[in-house]
Amino acid sequence: MPQINKIGVIGAGNMGSGIVQKIAQEGIPVVMIDVKDEFVQRGLATITSLLSEAVERKIFTPNQVEEILSRITATTDLEAVRDADLVIEAVFEDKAVKTDLFRRLDAICTPDTILATNTSSFFVGEFAAQTQRPDRFVGYHYFFHPAKNRLLEVIPHATTSPETVEKALLAAKLHGKTAILVKDAPGFAVNRFFVPFLNEAARMLEEDVANIATIEEASKRAFKIGMGAFELMNVTGIPIALHAATTLGNELGAFYAPADRLRAQVETKALWDLSGEIDEARIEAIMDRFYGVCLGVAAALVDEQVATIEDTDRGAKIGLRWIRGPFEIMNRIGIEKTYDCVKAVSARYPDFAMPALLETQKASGAPFVFSVVDSEIKNDIAWITINRPEAMNALNEAVFAQLDQRFSEAEANPAVRAVVFAGAGKAFVAGADIRYFVKKIRAGKIQDIVDFTRSGHELFMRIENSAKLTVALLDGLSLGGGSELALACQAIVATPAGSMAFPETAIGIYPGLGGMLRMARQVGPELAKYYIFTGAPISAADALAMGIVTRLVQPADINAVIDELVVQAKPDKYRQRTIPEKMQASAKACSDENVKRLLDGLAPEGIDETLAARTAKGIGFKAPMAIRLVNEIIDAQTGLSVADAAEIELSRLSEIFATEDALEGLSTMGRKRPAYKGR
Repeated sequence: MPQINKIGVIGAGNMGSGIVQKIAQEGIPVVMIDVKDEFVQRGLATITSLLSEAVERKIFTPNQVEEILSRITATTDLEAVRDADLVIEAVFEDKAVKTDLFRRLDAICTPDTILATNTSSFFVGEFAAQTQRPDRFVGYHYFFHPAKNRLLEVIPHATTSPETVEKALLAAKLHGKTAILVKDAPGFAVNRFFVPFLNEAARMLEEDVANIATIEEASKRAFKIGMGAFELMNVTGIPIALHAATTLGNELGAFYAPADRLRAQVETKALWDLSGEIDEARIEAIMDRFYGVCLGVAAALVDEQVATIEDTDRGAKIGLRWIRGPFEIMNRIGIEKTYDCVKAVSARYPDFAMPALLETQKASGAPFVFSVVDSEIKNDIAWITINRPEAMNALNEAVFAQLDQRFSEAEANPAVRAVVFAGAGKAFVAGADIRYFVKKIRAGKIQDIVDFTRSGHELFMRIENSAKLTVALLDGLSLGGGSELALACQAIVATPAGSMAFPETAIGIYPGLGGMLRMARQVGPELAKYYIFTGAPISAADALAMGIVTRLVQPADINAVIDELVVQAKPDKYRQRTIPEKMQASAKACSDENVKRLLDGLAPEGIDETLAARTAKGIGFKAPMAIRLVNEIIDAQTGLSVADAAEIELSRLSEIFATEDALEGLSTMGRKRPAYKGR
């Protein structure tokens, strides 16, 4: 895998400085360049101001801010990016200016440097053609504010090489972005349906369908968003909406062209006036028109293979912060209604044809089915990626079903020597989808939870006992069920970003997918109890020291290390080992004698007072029933086979999920501290 040691950003305005800030925050040296020193200094001041706000909000410490700023080199000298691995252009949308810049960068930079344009208006391929490295040229479309918004559209053009795409995706991941691959087409994916959404609001105002307040309210209800179309234009800039609609109209036709009312508003240089009475009688019709436009355009761009349905939805949820993506909305309101709404729009605008995708889906009579687990075979290794970054890859029924299918396919393929499980985005797997548990408890269907968990156990057993090497790539946060999936694999390869934790007792339940039994077999029951009682995070380095992680590597070395593991004997993950000295006190905190004290609300004895107090206090916030059951289950599992130990976990699920504490912990997660009653 390629290395990313240095990135250059050309342009120190709001977008450029935001990109620089994000890159530096993620630990990568970055050079920020602009044409005048005053612009460079203004960009630095903007970054410093935002980081100071982050200190006030306890996101960063002053020392961390100092480290972030130390990674930024600010200059007017283009020569400073000569040896950069990637150079991102972030200047204003002027084709001549961008073209001249890329010609100069092409002459300055080393042959290995990848050039990227952060354009929202032009074809990536047009700029690539002006250089001698079109194969090492991509589009990088950031979303405002780039230091905060996780979405990044990565846009290869017709002759971008696969190696460049791989390196561009790696660079995106390394600076904390969730990337979606998008075809080099007008509006790419997100703006292709978002700009018409804004434009249609102005058109309805122009046609006197309703006043601004009513159209605004309808847009918020349709897409479950906090700011409607007019307020979004006020915040992001009405001229930007006009420019984007003009660009789309020039490329794609009259349907996308800006409304006259939008042009007129820009000329006034005033914001939209959001005041006024809401006419409830007109809301539904306006919502249907928004649906017809946005959902129709989303289907059209998928028809044209600009993006997949999954990435289109991902773009809306991550980039625009919609609760549901366009295709999820289609499923929610129904394909029939979607079709009727789009048909009405196609009748209104003759140059907008009904997308073939919707014709096919309507004929099928079924909702869209989403792929949430991807599989790719590279060098005889099957890479299975859980691809729900918008939900931190949380496990649900669809994920388990597709994991099972992809793993079965890999096992049945004689050409596959090993199977690697990975997560898209910044997380490996952030546990199970809590909404599933809450829904089942409230419906009185706890047996469904037991059956769901049993199927997960069966899959994890197959992963653990596969004749082919199974590897978890722990390249990000792993919680609960994600840590249990990693422990089920025969080997774990982690990067410094990797971590594990078992937060279940804090939400009223216990790890039910083998986490207790596999932790106890690796690090002993006392230390397993400590990590599961407390939910304390385990860094990749600590997991390596305990023998849980097989290899700790830098991202660039992942492929090489996995290739090495494939040709070696399978690691014995249940081998005898010595617990590192730094963890021995934690293990002693959960000795049999101290567990009795902890269950009685007392601090453990025989260890450092600070650790004892911290352990007792932490456990005091956990669900008492969950703590008691964890203790009983781990004790009961001792000496049993993995299969028999799993049955012990499964046998207590109905008991724990029937408690008031389970519903309290699961339903309040992320909103408030649960009030446990011990029943």
